[in-house]
Amino acid sequence: MAEDVFKALADPTRRRILDELVERDGQTLFEICTRLVTRYGLGLSRQAVSQHLAVLESAGLVTTRRRGRYKFHDLNTGPLEHIVTRWLRSHTPESPHEDPPDQRLRR
Repeated sequence: MAEDVFKALADPTRRRILDELVERDGQTLFEICTRLVTRYGLGLSRQAVSQHLAVLESAGLVTTRRRGRYKFHDLNTGPLEHIVTRWLRSHTPESPHEDPPDQRLRR
């Protein structure tokens, strides 16, 4: 799963889409396309943006909901929080399989 998140974040267009969803959640494809053109000058087709959204959705970074004929895209920060806590969790006592800190420094 983390591999999908990193793959999704590797593309600058997808990061811009996420930036737009941070600023205003619940946008339609049309709204996202419009904001990408006006803010970044990205003249991507709706199909291209839709494919980027599909990658973000498969990585769990974007969720969708339908209301009538409209499909709204929402940011899901859960996968990012999981990755961040993996490396930034508070220091826990050393596990029995880990060398003591002084041993690590001597290597």
